[in-house]
This record gives sequence, structure tokens and C-alpha cells, in this order.
Amino acid sequence: MSEPTADIGLIGLAVMGENLVLNMESHGYTVAVYNRTTSKVDEFINGRGRGKKLVGCHTPAELVAALKRPRKIMIMVKAGAAVDAVIDELVPLLEPGDLLIDGGNTHYPDTTRRERALRAKNLLFIGTGVSGGEEGALKGPSIMPGGNVEGWPLIKPIFQSIAAKVEDGSPCCDWVGPEGAGHYVKMVHNGIEYGDMQLICEAHHLMSAVLGYDASKQHEIFKRWNQGRLNSYLIEITADILGYIDPETGKPLVDLILDAAGQKGTGKWTVNSSTDLGTPLTLIAEAVYARCLSALKEERVAAEPLLKGPNPPPFDGDPDAFVNDLEQALYASKLISYSQGYVLMREMAKESGWNFNYGGIALMWRGGCIIRSVFLGKIKEAFDANPHLSNLLVDPYFRDQIAQAQDSWRRVVATAALRGVPIPAMASALSYFDGYRSGRLPANLLQAQRDYFGAHTYERVDKPRGQFFHTNWTGRGGTTASTTYNV
Repeated sequence: MSEPTADIGLIGLAVMGENLVLNMESHGYTVAVYNRTTSKVDEFINGRGRGKKLVGCHTPAELVAALKRPRKIMIMVKAGAAVDAVIDELVPLLEPGDLLIDGGNTHYPDTTRRERALRAKNLLFIGTGVSGGEEGALKGPSIMPGGNVEGWPLIKPIFQSIAAKVEDGSPCCDWVGPEGAGHYVKMVHNGIEYGDMQLICEAHHLMSAVLGYDASKQHEIFKRWNQGRLNSYLIEITADILGYIDPETGKPLVDLILDAAGQKGTGKWTVNSSTDLGTPLTLIAEAVYARCLSALKEERVAAEPLLKGPNPPPFDGDPDAFVNDLEQALYASKLISYSQGYVLMREMAKESGWNFNYGGIALMWRGGCIIRSVFLGKIKEAFDANPHLSNLLVDPYFRDQIAQAQDSWRRVVATAALRGVPIPAMASALSYFDGYRSGRLPANLLQAQRDYFGAHTYERVDKPRGQFFHTNWTGRGGTTASTTYNV
């Protein structure tokens, strides 16, 4: 048997897998590759991989035999049962100290389960989020690894060499934490991505519905926005999309695409985690529900002639001023999305005992990933200055940014409401801001209602926190109160 030559193995030659292999090879690593449909291996080796330092394998045993010890194998297959099947196939072929890495969009509890099970077998396991899509995987993604920290030194040189780099050369990849921490951070990244995309769509909708701007006009506006503080990957590609002309019809392609959105579930997972932790993630939740509402295309078409909204006159204000307001509203709302995502990670850290480096996470997101934005550097600065920051909104820089944008933000939300244009994410962002800055909310009445019908008790403003009271509101109830607890 020939001597092992490969530095790392990769299973799963779909778009992300192929491009990660080419990225690793371009940085000097020899990569062994395997795919369940083995013809795909031959096509890749003889196609995009021709002449490169790759080892094509037709069985898992061949792959394992091709790897230098300790073996490192990255799994890039569909999340769920397929990952478990690959792991089950590999485990009998491995030795103590070998490392398996799941680079798919896996739900973080699965990563925790797998890491614990493989640790018991003296095998190392890392679950890593990889963001950046097809281009990022090839040219430099954001990589978020977590799991068994003993495996990190084995894969760190490879991951940090292939990751995107920021201006000072720092890689957008660092250790996140134990168990499912890497995939949790990737999940929150995807939730923020849902929010960002929905906010941009709402800005597009407002320019269309209020100002009557076509795709060409909006293309120029988004290009301009990308030169300023909204500079980000999603704003950049939105400008490209709005400028793309369908070669068949000569019309903007975006206008020909059906308005029914799909989703793969990571946004829902983020919202589910927020409800489990009792953390308001209002903007991202609205972004998820906006996709769900868009999917009801036939119902919406049927309802349109039946449900009448306002019939406002043509917009008679200053269009340039409205576009400027919209830029401010979009920026402020994006800040809310990121602040909510960071609060969620903070609460998960308390719940799980994971110790997140919040500034480090901002650095990982500054390049390569889908939500990369110019202001992530400011988020890193905020957490570097105060690692225990409760909410980005109270950081001096972001507090000032919100203050500058606030009047524009309110005008945009009011205009949308008066004209019947749905902007669920932008409006919920403003409501969250107003709720978070309010020292008193109407939950006192809510607690009274709960105590009235269910004897759930309440606290009083004139008594110390932690003392609970029950009132016999009708005179017909007793003095027995329900057990006090919070879900």
C-alpha cells in the first residue's frame, strides 16, 4: 500500500465541497476527495481538479488510507441523517485522535450530540459554520469552528489559510467554543442574514410603491448606498441584481421572478432558540414570517381585490429626501438586527456555559460571509471596549448612530403605514427600539390580567423585587395563588 499523501479529506462534492477543495489545494494542501456517487469524483478530478494536488477516492476506506495521521476529514453533505450516516461509515476505519469536521448547515444540538458521542470513542469532532456561498468557499469564506478544542490545532492552519482576510491580514476564522457553539454562531449569522435580506427587500418595495422607481433607478441608488455606511455584500449584490437585464425579454430580470420566497430552516431555528431563551428577536422573526407570507402567493392574489387598503394620492414630497430617509431607516434597522443577534448569543452563553468572544465573532463576519458589512468593525470595537456590553444599542457609537437616524426612520415607517406598504422588519425594529428605551411598559396590566384569570401573581413597584402577590379581584376567588415560574 502506498504511503498516505493527503493533508485532509473531504466528503461531498456539491458546490461548497468542490470549491473548498480547490481553495485548500490552492493554498498548498493535498486533498483526498470522496463522493457517494463516485462518478462525481472522476468528473471533478478530470474536470475542475485536473492537474491539481488531489487524490480521488471511490470508497471511504480509500479516503482514510490516503490521509496522513492524525487524519482530518471534512464532511460536506446535507445536514441531518446524511451526516450521521457518513460518520457511522467512517468511525470503524479511524483511530483515536483522528478528527471529523462537519461543515454543513447543521442544527447546533446535533453537533453537541455528535461531539459527545465521538469523544467517548476517543475521536475528535468539530462542527463548523462556513459562510460565503459558492464564491466565498472558493476565494475565502468566513469559518466558525466549535466542538472538541483538542481538534483545533490540527485544522487551524488549514482553516485560517483558506479563510477570508480583513485589511490587516487577520483571518475570518477563529475558535468559537465547545460542543455546538460554532454551528450556533453560524445559525445566528443566518438569522441576521434573513433580517438583512428582508430589510433590503422592504427598501426596494418602498422605492417601487411610494416613488414609482424602476429597477434601473434603484440599481443606481443601491450602488451609491454601497459606497457609504451601508457598504456590505448584500447591498452590493442587490445593486447587481437590480441592474441585470433578462436576455430573453430585455426587461429587468428581478421583475420577472415570482414573489414567493423559499427557506432552508436556519432562520426558523434562530427564532426557535430566541423563544426558548425568552429573548426578543422581533426583526428576524418578522423576516422569517415575511417569507412564509410570501409563499401564500395564490391566497394573496385572491385576497387582493377583496381587502381594500388606503388609496393615497401620488407622492408629492421630495423624492431625494425620501431616499435619504430610507437609507437612514435601513441602516438603523440593520443595527437592530445585529444587536438582537448578539443579545441572543449572550443569552445562549449564559444558558450553555459557552464563552463567546463577541468581538472575535464580529471579526469572523467582517469578510467572506454573506452578512459582511463595514460596520462590523465598529461592533468589534464596541465589544473590545466592553466585553460585557448588554446591548449594542447602549454603546456610545451605536447610540449616536441611532439618534442620527431616528427621525428619518420614523418618517419612513409612518409613510409605509399611511400608504399601506408592508414593512414588517423595519417597523418591528422601530418598535423594539421604542420598547427597549422605555423604562415602563404596559406589562403591569398584563400581569394583572394573568393574576385575575389564573392567580399567576405579580410583583409591586413599591415592594422589593422577588416578592409576589395575589389579589382576589372578584371577591369570589380564594387566596391560593398559582406557582410562580417563567418559561
